[in-house]
Amino acid sequence: MVDVLSVENMRKSDARTIAEKIPSKDLMMRAAKGIFDSVKWNGPLGILCGSGNNAGDGYALATLLYKAGIACSIILLGDKYSEDGRYYFDICKELGTDIIRWDENTDLSKYATVVDCILGTGFKGKVREDIRSVIDKINESGAYIVSADINSGLNGDSGMADVCVISDLTVSIGSYKPGHFLNMAKDVMKMKVNCDIGIEPVDDPYKLIQREDVNEWIPERKNFSNKGTYGYTALIGGSKRYSGAIRLAYLAAVAMRSGAGVVKVALPHSLYHDVTSHILESTIFPLSDDDSDIRFVEEEIAELISNVKTVAFGMGIGVSDETKKLLLYLLKNYRGKLIIDADGLTLLSGIDKDIIREADCEIVLTPHIKEFSRLTGMSIENILEDPVRYAIEYAKDTKSTVLLKGPSTVVTNGTVVYITDTGCPGMATAGSGDVLSGILAAVCAYIPDITRAVSAGAYINGLAGQLAQEQYGSISMTASDTAAFIALAINSIGGES
Repeated sequence: MVDVLSVENMRKSDARTIAEKIPSKDLMMRAAKGIFDSVKWNGPLGILCGSGNNAGDGYALATLLYKAGIACSIILLGDKYSEDGRYYFDICKELGTDIIRWDENTDLSKYATVVDCILGTGFKGKVREDIRSVIDKINESGAYIVSADINSGLNGDSGMADVCVISDLTVSIGSYKPGHFLNMAKDVMKMKVNCDIGIEPVDDPYKLIQREDVNEWIPERKNFSNKGTYGYTALIGGSKRYSGAIRLAYLAAVAMRSGAGVVKVALPHSLYHDVTSHILESTIFPLSDDDSDIRFVEEEIAELISNVKTVAFGMGIGVSDETKKLLLYLLKNYRGKLIIDADGLTLLSGIDKDIIREADCEIVLTPHIKEFSRLTGMSIENILEDPVRYAIEYAKDTKSTVLLKGPSTVVTNGTVVYITDTGCPGMATAGSGDVLSGILAAVCAYIPDITRAVSAGAYINGLAGQLAQEQYGSISMTASDTAAFIALAINSIGGES
């Protein structure tokens, strides 16, 4: 796992490191050295510097370039300097570094490489008009663009921006921040690397999940085992309006491919014949219904959940009074791991939180941003400002595990936070949530720690999507393509050879 620090955690950690271990000027030079070592420099080269320590990293970098015999120009956007920044700026002047003051006629197209040292991770809000015009010129320059710590204009906690530098390489300093992964980040950073400069976290960091972590969490399959060893799971969904009796069958296949021992597909009795021919390895559990909409019958649900380790609930089930009764029954009576998705999340938004908190089952919620807005009552705009924070707060408040979907996925139980960076644009298509729910239903049955299980499922889902996109492209791929690559994704993680 790789540490990811919130902007505030990074600020506190930086301050403590300076106070107790490493002088601030030395820390700035370490940052510059990290940037220097991360790039194959190609001149002519321009370093755009704003004010503060982000600019200071640029001045310190210029001294290293000088010593390496690489000519560069410092392009100043203002006359403000941090104390350490001023120290390295004065050294640049003594060395005779070319220093230019930015104006509207400054031509960036003459530079092969442009280094962005304008705004740091502490930036929030909207970019000033004068800085916006500079960012626009950087993006139009045609140069190879390197951003120091984070792309100027991008929020370090949210990965959101009204305008920001689009980099070829972003060199994170100290530790990654959430803004390197969330929301817009993947669209504005072609590559990113992190440089450890000796800053130790003050508060517990978030954790970026790596392939080896998932491999470690997936238990080895033994010869002396059977289907019960790896868990019975139930998928409850379907309704008249839900086109997918077949999609339920495909959801069952996803769960089987993801390692479930047995999958029960519970659906309205009227859809039984539509789905029968499409289910091979799984079993069908018909539920009473009215015109293909599930009708809650306690005895049926009690039988269904009596021996299952996981239940995935809500996929196309509808939001009737009957399905709400079903969900309430699960919350009050089920003792396993309950994954709530799609219509189930809509139903949950109308249920008293005390019922959720008092449930004996381990609850997993899988909202995308709009569903999370409905659950929390917050606006999408507010959530996007700091999605990790709000996911933590809601998980803690409801005693659940929250999987907040996005370009990168946030998983938290209110205490630990895992981020998975797998996934791709081709997964923005109908049915992708079904694939994820099927994977989660399986892995939560055989990985004991629920937060790790959910994170592993998110990682597998994103990796399968990436493999599918390599085959079909982002425009043409469908959710079933992701499903078809689950086995290859799991094998490539190291589950089997």
